[in-house]
Amino acid sequence: MSHVTKDQQPIHFLIVEDDLDHAHVIKRTIKRERILNRVDHAKDGQEAWEMLTKAGEHKDAIRPDIIILDIKMPRMDGHELLEKIRANEELKTIPVVMMTTSDAEKDRLLAYQNNVNSYLVKPLDFDKFHQLVRELSLYWGVWNWSAPTGEEKRD
Repeated sequence: MSHVTKDQQPIHFLIVEDDLDHAHVIKRTIKRERILNRVDHAKDGQEAWEMLTKAGEHKDAIRPDIIILDIKMPRMDGHELLEKIRANEELKTIPVVMMTTSDAEKDRLLAYQNNVNSYLVKPLDFDKFHQLVRELSLYWGVWNWSAPTGEEKRD
């Protein structure tokens, strides 16, 4: 069996966020944590769905290891995208983290009913927001092991 340590593997994050300032902070922080990380950005749920299903101009898109998903976006919101991801056999095991400004109970409940892996409320303070993204990057990018894809070598 190959004993490749997790820290040798690049992690591919997909940020789905319509606020370009938030997306930039998330992307910059994740890239700063590990040089091997790949970070792609979709400006709304519809573009993310096209990337995930390799539709149209996204035919060469790479499947992400983790999705960081905002809720309130044009065209397709985060709840709609999460529901589609969880209904898709090829995508349903990708970890999804909701990172949103909404602390509404109804949003949290709906996210967890659709099997979100984590629900985080963006702090208003920039330093705390940066710290949240840094810790998210470390947890999901370094410590967490994703579901097997079936491509791993067996003993």
